[in-house]
Amino acid sequence: MSLSASDIDRLAHLARLGLTAQERERLRPQLNDFFGIVEKISAVDTSGITPLAHPTDIMTDVALRLRDDLASEPNQREANQRNAPALEDGLFLVPRVIE
Repeated sequence: MSLSASDIDRLAHLARLGLTAQERERLRPQLNDFFGIVEKISAVDTSGITPLAHPTDIMTDVALRLRDDLASEPNQREANQRNAPALEDGLFLVPRVIE
C-alpha cells in the first residue's frame, strides 16, 4: 500500500492537522513505511492461535509483584468541595452541555 499526496491530505484533514507541503512530503514516506510494517504483520498466518485475554495469561511461572490497593490519603471530599459553586448528594453539579 502506498499513500498518495491526496491520501495524506485526507488523513491530515481527519486528524485536524494543518500540514504544509514540505511536512506532507516528509510525512509520506514515514507513513508508507508504517503501513508496510502493518501489511507484513497482517500477512502472518495466525489461524489456530488462541488470542490472549491478558498478556500475563502465559506467564504462569512468573509472580507479579503488584502492590495492595490501599488508600494512602484520608478522604478529603468535604475540603475539596468547599469552594464548589453547586453540589448535590456529595457530587459536583456542572452546567448541561448536551441538550
